[in-house]
Amino acid sequence: MSEPCQLSEEDYKKGLRAVIMDGVMSHLMTVLTGGVFLVGMGLKLGASNFQIGLLAAVPALTQLIQLPAIYLVEKIRKRRWITVTAALVSRFAWLFVALIPFLFSASLGLGLLIGCLFFHFMVGGIASCSWHSWMRDFVPEHQMGSFFSNRLRIATMLGVVFSFLAGFFIDWWKVRFPEFELYGYSFLFALGFVVGLLGVVFLRKIPDVPMALDRRKFLDVLSRPLKDKNFRKLLIFLGSWSFAINLAAPFFTVYMLKRIGLGMSMVVGLSILSQIFNFSFLTLWGKWTDHYSNKSVLQVSCPLFMVCVLAWTFTTMPEAHFLTFPLIVLIHAIMGIAMAGIAIASGNIGLKLAPKGQATAYLAAGTLVNSIAAGIAPILGGSFADFFAVCNLSLNVKWSSPNKVFIFDTININHWDFFFIFSFVVGLYSLHRLSLIDEHGEVGEKVVLKELVESIKSPIRSMSSIAGVFEVLSYPFSFIVKRNPLKK
Repeated sequence: MSEPCQLSEEDYKKGLRAVIMDGVMSHLMTVLTGGVFLVGMGLKLGASNFQIGLLAAVPALTQLIQLPAIYLVEKIRKRRWITVTAALVSRFAWLFVALIPFLFSASLGLGLLIGCLFFHFMVGGIASCSWHSWMRDFVPEHQMGSFFSNRLRIATMLGVVFSFLAGFFIDWWKVRFPEFELYGYSFLFALGFVVGLLGVVFLRKIPDVPMALDRRKFLDVLSRPLKDKNFRKLLIFLGSWSFAINLAAPFFTVYMLKRIGLGMSMVVGLSILSQIFNFSFLTLWGKWTDHYSNKSVLQVSCPLFMVCVLAWTFTTMPEAHFLTFPLIVLIHAIMGIAMAGIAIASGNIGLKLAPKGQATAYLAAGTLVNSIAAGIAPILGGSFADFFAVCNLSLNVKWSSPNKVFIFDTININHWDFFFIFSFVVGLYSLHRLSLIDEHGEVGEKVVLKELVESIKSPIRSMSSIAGVFEVLSYPFSFIVKRNPLKK
């Protein structure tokens, strides 16, 4: 096979293994410092709905750094050095977050938490810009789907274990030291910092790839993605899709904790369930992106996710009911399946449509558009949360008789339900924009949907035999088997 850089086969394989290990460590750092635990710490520090929305928006808003990052990468042209340096500096923010409960009051600590997030993701955005350009030239194009799905698969499996242990630890700490609950979160953030440093160690082991010489002016480089008609269609899709999911998704945890009244351990358990389903389907989605196309996968996984968002409105009618928990479990399972396809295909489609040797500006443009939309959506959600808290839209069926009056709520929409519906509507528009993108090898969504249905039915049929049961139970651990990342 032809190699994108002058390396021995053994060094190239070691580099790919280091890419996988860096991805694992970065994912574990995110598990320990984000999601449920970040929201939990924010709530303990007294965060309002707007501030929770701001916490969700910070990672996206700070990606505006991509513009100067493009210039930095094009000017210095040493992508490994830029990535390693920026990643190392950014991850020290988590150490400072871990110290907040020890050094500051809750009100001041919340402001510092938001400030540390800004610093981490802004400096990390420089690393991200450089890393994506670097990987575009390092990982073979025909193996991107399978390679990155395997990378994410391993990271997700370990993330499930870490999520479970972290959730168990927080509940144990809360019972043992109720007056020092914030210190439990400090331990998780400190551990996330250590894991992040290990990720930097693996980053340093990945060989650098010389950038193709581009003599065009910086503004020409910057404007090239916008002049590419097909890539421009991708940018519109990414922006509208990012806005749709971030209008509602950041508030799922708040919804479960406050509206439905679930405990933190239950919320973490549901997150783990979603990750298990996510992990189980990563390999399949990755295979389909290589065999068919990223667009074909997105045309199946994106609608699945939007149906799940809409389904949240039925978990309360208007309050929790006997089907609430089973429905939430089903939503998390299907969302896990859908997000596996979205994570693989949405990342790879940008890598595939970006011209080789010119990936920096193209991928940064995608990240920038995606981030602006992802930053605006949760801030709008947080800003209007209190307004919609006192709004209600209902449709009732009423039965009257001489002896009794029976009223049944067919539709009852209030507070967060409005966001779920708005998110679903914007998601439908983004699916229309997706249909306009051209990608080599794309097939109709019915082909991928048929593959997905068969993949779900197959293990169910296998459960009829002892061997089938063993195969299903052992599948999640198959990632331990050593794989050759260059094997076709």
